[in-house]
Amino acid sequence: MIINKTRLTIILFASFIVCMILPQANALAQDAKDIGGKKRVENRYPTLPKASDSPRDELEEKVQNVPLPEFVKESLLTPPASSVQAGKTLVPSVDSVAFDMGKSVQRSLDANPQMQSARALYAGSEQSRRQSLANFGPVGTVSYSYKRVDTQTYKTGSITDPSVQVINSMTGSNLSTTKATTPKIGHWQNSYQLQMEITQPLFTGFKLLSSYQKAELAKEQAEANVKYSELTLVKAVQQAFLALLQARSNVQSNMASVARLESQYKVAQAYYDVGLKPRLDVLQAESDLAQAEQDLLKAQNNVLVQTAQLNSLLNLPLNQQTNYVGELAYLPFPLSIEACLDTAYKQRPDLYMGVKSVQMAERDVKIAASPLYPQVQTQATYTKQGNTPNLSLKDMSGATTPDTTTIGVSATLQAWDWGSTFFGIQAARDNVKKLQADLAKLRLDVGYQVKNFYLNIQDAAKRISVARTALEASMEGYRMAVARYQAQVGTSTDVLDAQARVSSAEFNLTQALTDYQSALADIYVAMGMKDLNLMPL
Repeated sequence: MIINKTRLTIILFASFIVCMILPQANALAQDAKDIGGKKRVENRYPTLPKASDSPRDELEEKVQNVPLPEFVKESLLTPPASSVQAGKTLVPSVDSVAFDMGKSVQRSLDANPQMQSARALYAGSEQSRRQSLANFGPVGTVSYSYKRVDTQTYKTGSITDPSVQVINSMTGSNLSTTKATTPKIGHWQNSYQLQMEITQPLFTGFKLLSSYQKAELAKEQAEANVKYSELTLVKAVQQAFLALLQARSNVQSNMASVARLESQYKVAQAYYDVGLKPRLDVLQAESDLAQAEQDLLKAQNNVLVQTAQLNSLLNLPLNQQTNYVGELAYLPFPLSIEACLDTAYKQRPDLYMGVKSVQMAERDVKIAASPLYPQVQTQATYTKQGNTPNLSLKDMSGATTPDTTTIGVSATLQAWDWGSTFFGIQAARDNVKKLQADLAKLRLDVGYQVKNFYLNIQDAAKRISVARTALEASMEGYRMAVARYQAQVGTSTDVLDAQARVSSAEFNLTQALTDYQSALADIYVAMGMKDLNLMPL
């Protein structure tokens, strides 16, 4: 019992000694550690802030003095003030005219070779119609000919033989004193002829009428083709214009991303210089900054490419820096899907062209059947002949008739052709069926296009709202990440991830706005309407 009390007393005394000595030992060890750490920092970084200085002010000054990497181009980060207007970057122009979307589309409609081709096709169809109309009238032909005839004729005659007469007188005989002769007589004649002929078709088995109707339908089809070419060109220009606006917006987003990453790089480098952050933070910031620089260069090159494409569509010099102005915006679309479909079925020029193609094919059936009918025509011919170039008669020799007039009517009917006409008719009828099926398919395609573009408008409108919310949240998250990093309670990875989310949100918003206006351009063209500025109807 006495031994246990003694052991308990020793344990209590030892515990008291440990409690008194251990805190002092820890303090001494911590002081030694701090002194050694400071010496190591002083050896690595000879200039440390004094106790009397403000560390935050000196750190901010050091951040401003950190040089950027060589691949960073300062000129790309700050566009000239003259090229910024209403928050959007404009390309310097050698022409004082500023082209918005409406002016760009109108310029392309006036100057693009595609429209010149369509208008020339329409003008040619009008001439073809006039040609078919002229075939109803009489056809006159005039001919002038010269002919020379050289010939020899035999002329029968008789001559008196004097010797026979002497013999008859001496002998008293009665012999014939004449004998027959056939001498050759040379003859030649010049013949000049002027002939005028007029032919008037009376009935051609409906061939002339069907040909004229087909030419008239072809003219109407060519007129619809002009409208269709206009819609196609309007859509191409609007899509290229929106692509240019998207490219410019991407340049702005990339420039902002580069600026944020540049700031993060400077902060990380300054923290590393004073030993507050590891070298890994600097390398990560530098790597992301280099990637942002590459993205910025690609975006700027895309602006140049889209500008050249627009210049090409507007028939402007490719190297001209045209002043295209505009911005991506949300424009409400008030029409319902039923109204869109009804408008498309009424106004689509390609549907109208399909109807005319069917009607023209039906005229081809009648033309192919024309040989089954008699071909009736009347002719009038006047002929004047002579043996001199001016058609006069130098002498009355020969059988030259001075004037001849002939009037007549003829009718011909093809008896058989081994089924050629029948097979031609069948081929024309099958072509009509083929074009009718194509027209039905085109109508289905038009309905699908309108429905698809209408759904694209709704989808893009929803994505715009979501993208704006995401951008606001990502910007707030980035500000919080930067504040936490500067307070040394966050990591560089958090800042870089937050910056990446901001860039992604900006690109998503730009893409949603571009998709929305692109869908507007698509549905207006799908309805057969020209809306140059994509303004609500």
